[in-house]
Amino acid sequence: MKILFLVYHGFSEHSGISKKIHYQVKGLRENGHDVRLCYYGFAENGHRCRYIDGEVLEDYGSGAVAGLRQRMDYSCIYDYCVREQIAFVYARCFQNANPWLIRFFKKLKKAGIHAVTEIPTYPYDQEFTNFSRKQRLGLTVDQMFRNRLYQHMDALVTFSDATEIFGQRTIRISNGVDFDSIPLHQSPLVVEGKTALHLIGVAEVHEWHGFDRIMSGIGEYYSRRSEDGSLKPDVFFHVVGGVHPHRMETDFAPIIKKYGIDDKIVFHGTLFGDELTKVFNQCQFAIGSLGRHRSGITVIKTLKNREYATRGIPFIYSEQDSDFDQQPYVLKAPADETPVDIQRIIDFVDGFTMQPEDIRHTVEHLQWNIQMQRVVDAVFHPQNAFAHD
Repeated sequence: MKILFLVYHGFSEHSGISKKIHYQVKGLRENGHDVRLCYYGFAENGHRCRYIDGEVLEDYGSGAVAGLRQRMDYSCIYDYCVREQIAFVYARCFQNANPWLIRFFKKLKKAGIHAVTEIPTYPYDQEFTNFSRKQRLGLTVDQMFRNRLYQHMDALVTFSDATEIFGQRTIRISNGVDFDSIPLHQSPLVVEGKTALHLIGVAEVHEWHGFDRIMSGIGEYYSRRSEDGSLKPDVFFHVVGGVHPHRMETDFAPIIKKYGIDDKIVFHGTLFGDELTKVFNQCQFAIGSLGRHRSGITVIKTLKNREYATRGIPFIYSEQDSDFDQQPYVLKAPADETPVDIQRIIDFVDGFTMQPEDIRHTVEHLQWNIQMQRVVDAVFHPQNAFAHD
């Protein structure tokens, strides 16, 4: 089947979102589909361009007019779909519903081309609370047109448990994993000599990651240890990923100063490949999201949980995730603002014996080729579909 994977932005070599999209495309291709990746970006001469697999589909030029054209003109994509006999368009939501996008998908439907849109996070409105005025205005436009937009599609793809979003039925799948890209964890899953426990959290850090709850928990742990004088392991938290200076100043620095734990919180910045693996292999336990409730989200199947499990390291999170809620390598934290109980993590790791390869084995069904085929089956072979519907 000929599939167009439609993205409304460009890619970054080090972006987790970019990597995810490429893994999704890879998964579809592994299932035998002819997949073309359509995206938007800038050419070397500064022109705004629409691309398909690295080839320029449309050169919009430069300047303000070019910026407007790329937001309003989807005719080049429609013409390509018709010319190349594309059967299915898989789009990724960019909170950009507008009249021109409605017209584009309406034309696709009239031409007999099936389409779905993936909603990466739902609900997403509350995530814009602290965003810029321009970004909040963009959300307002999206809110005005999104119900009408999705009427012209077969379904919406979601990683939540919602059966309907914006008036459209959903295809419920899990975020997937790519075994080829994630090495197995090599660190022994014990608190070495009872002297140190190293925690790792990997994210482009936002408030919904709730890393402040871990830092407060570590602070409370050391406060109690200094009071009772008992011998307990030192605990370190390794934060890998970008942290905005404002978040550092307002969220993290006051906690670190309050408890005097500046030597216990290690900010590595963004790491990849062998450098990331090296830090992982220093650690025995990973930190998932601990603040999704701050965005009004109760149920979500985050990519990070799946990457931790694929790597083979136990972890903690606070949302509901049916793929992991009952797994023996998972700790659940309450979805509130309390500091995380560090002693509970210490006790968990101290008695943990499951091997990394055994943890990875539990997520074999979450590989991207399986998850993406569920979408195709739900659209084209609903009588045989094994999506979560």
